[in-house]
Amino acid sequence: MMNAVEVHDHARKLYVAQGGKALADATEKARRYALSGDKGLAEDWRRIQAALKELIGPSVS
Repeated sequence: MMNAVEVHDHARKLYVAQGGKALADATEKARRYALSGDKGLAEDWRRIQAALKELIGPSVS
């Protein structure tokens, strides 16, 4: 399991590399790992997903 610093670092790098697609990618990976039974990786990706939401901020309408 990743520590908090690793989670936020990974989220930031993913956002820099993928922009708006990063959140969808993290969501898909969390889902895929959960379905495959890898609870540890699924939880890491859920935490990365949450960090991305913090990083991106609220949507502007």
